[in-house]
Amino acid sequence: MKTIVSRAMAIIVALCAFIVPSAKEKTDSLHVLFIGNSYTFFNDMYVTVSRIAAENPAHRLAIAYKNLTPGGCSFARHLTLNDEIDVIKKGGWDYVVMQEQSSAPSLPSEIVAKNTYRNAHLLDSIVHKYNPKAQVIFYMTWGHKFGTQNPTEGYPLPDTYEGMQMRLINSYLEMAYQNNAWCAPVGMAWQQMRRERPYVPIYNADASHPSAIGSYLAANVIYATILQKPYTSNYIADIDPELAEYIQQLAQNTVLNNLRLLNIVK
Repeated sequence: MKTIVSRAMAIIVALCAFIVPSAKEKTDSLHVLFIGNSYTFFNDMYVTVSRIAAENPAHRLAIAYKNLTPGGCSFARHLTLNDEIDVIKKGGWDYVVMQEQSSAPSLPSEIVAKNTYRNAHLLDSIVHKYNPKAQVIFYMTWGHKFGTQNPTEGYPLPDTYEGMQMRLINSYLEMAYQNNAWCAPVGMAWQQMRRERPYVPIYNADASHPSAIGSYLAANVIYATILQKPYTSNYIADIDPELAEYIQQLAQNTVLNNLRLLNIVK
């Protein structure tokens, strides 16, 4: 009888030893730093990224995050905030998601090159000096609902949503290329959703910031950029399930169908 019991216990222990590593193989942990402004902190978008990752049953991902997101902050201003630079210098970040002031990348190309591109490169350089293995992701934003709210005299291109979005796409892709970084194409997914479901309120009442749905879209695009594989997450942020499923698919398609364009190469 004792022999039978001993053999049964040995079988159970062996099975447990087999099962536990398998579960661990499907669970990873990452440290992600978000550098931006209200477009990132509205509706706790950075928290939503972690919730989506944690509730993907096929690949659970524990994301420890920190956000450096003063309202209206530009790359230039981030570089002057010593407390933020200290956070970068402490190291340990796997991904650094960087988002510029909403209209800065839509300005005339010579101004974008002098200001946005220059400061993006300076931030990227600091990140890599203290986090040599970190992957920088430039968070491409969306055009204001009716065109830029900060018009430039003699430069009408961003005065419409379409023109502003085109400038933002080009500028964010250029930042990714110049710094050997990745681009999270939130603005591209936003544009597609405006085309396919124009009745869905992705803007806040100010026609600039994201609604809760808009932030959920942004979070899914950023998560898809990090994961780079199909997924289904059980976290839908109190959004209608059908709409949440659509947003998850839209985010994945926008990323996975454009990996080369977005400079996502390994």
